[in-house]
Amino acid sequence: MAQRKPVGSITRGTTNPNRLRRVDRFIASLPIIRRTTSPIVIDLGYGATPTTAIEMLERLRKENINTKVVGIEIDRERVERAKPYETQNLLFGIGGFEVPLPKEITQDTVTVIRAMNVLRQYDETEVRAAWALMQSRLIPEGLIVEGTCDEIGRIASWVTLDVAGPKLFTISLRLRGLAKPSKVAERLPKALIHHNVPGEPIYQLLKDLDAAWANHAGLAIFSPAQRWVATCEDLKKQGWPINNEAKRWKLGELTISWEAVKPQVAQP
Repeated sequence: MAQRKPVGSITRGTTNPNRLRRVDRFIASLPIIRRTTSPIVIDLGYGATPTTAIEMLERLRKENINTKVVGIEIDRERVERAKPYETQNLLFGIGGFEVPLPKEITQDTVTVIRAMNVLRQYDETEVRAAWALMQSRLIPEGLIVEGTCDEIGRIASWVTLDVAGPKLFTISLRLRGLAKPSKVAERLPKALIHHNVPGEPIYQLLKDLDAAWANHAGLAIFSPAQRWVATCEDLKKQGWPINNEAKRWKLGELTISWEAVKPQVAQP
């Protein structure tokens, strides 16, 4: 895909080993990874080192040995540093939200795009255009996972989009030592982070999560996972449209319909 100038801005490039393990685990569970013959997965904005792309390939190939990962960075120097790590299944290239593919890949579209900790550094008004450009690069059944996590990957949240738009919102937390689930508020995706105020659905979700988590404090003696499962069950009973099940809850995940948390009031 020809493009004179990459679309986007150079980010800080912060990265750490295992930082994106939670989102990788989520992507690995997606049926599209297993059922696609040779999935092309993009690590968009991988940062100062190629660590996250290398780790992503290792994790996804356990589900589909034919997976290829392409790390894309807008910073030419970062791409040059990553090139020595290239293999048949791991490639790197210069680009932004337009998601250009290296010449070694003959197809024009991709299976999954992971864009973590990229849009966090943009203005909220820029989110929809970035989403749309990435969506244009997907196969018809393709998905985008876009969100934010802390520096060591213990607190994360992301939006899952298909070619039509956002579909799901996921929270993923390290449960051991967790005081309140609303800790994730500081790591919400850019599309939600400024909407965590009274009257907005995301605010109510985090408020209900905290209340249910506190209500089941007694289960902590058994395990934080049991406490989180009970918390998720409470929210489901309250009518929140939870999309995943206990198998994922035990990992500290909670996935809910985007429609239930999407912003109600546009930011100026």
